[in-house]
Amino acid sequence: MIIYVDDMIVIGNDSIGNEALQTYLSREFKMKDLEPLKYFLGIKVFRSRHGILLSQHKYIIDLLNEVGMLACKSSDTPATENVKLSTLSNQILANKEQYQRLVGWLMYLAHTRPDLAYSLSVISQFMHSPSEEHMKAVTRILQYLKSSPGKGIMFTKGDTLNIEGYTDAD
Repeated sequence: MIIYVDDMIVIGNDSIGNEALQTYLSREFKMKDLEPLKYFLGIKVFRSRHGILLSQHKYIIDLLNEVGMLACKSSDTPATENVKLSTLSNQILANKEQYQRLVGWLMYLAHTRPDLAYSLSVISQFMHSPSEEHMKAVTRILQYLKSSPGKGIMFTKGDTLNIEGYTDAD
């Protein structure tokens, strides 16, 4: 069971148990069953015969529109290769509030976009004193999102769970 403020999701592979829980809760609380989950906290749930895809497509489009980058040039990767971000005293500072707001919005995407994890961990290190170089890194992530707004996490149907991970020692 997942509860957020006044929204609740009951999930599981025991449909009889799920129904019993929902019946009990509906006796105790005023509830409305909205049937199969389609959208929750900005995450769209797509069902197909292959499985379930969680995507934040609308959130990404709204974010790009909010920051005026809906028509921006897209990028194939979330970060520029071999760029090392740092904090130097001679850097031109960026708007701190704007930077923090953008990074916060991007962090929310980590729920369905593990491909952003490394880039988000790097840019979040400079929240206290962002420079124009750091803002360019945030812009690059937004350009990457422009190229792939529909990506998400796919949970495929099947009896086995295989987790694959890739890393670069650098």
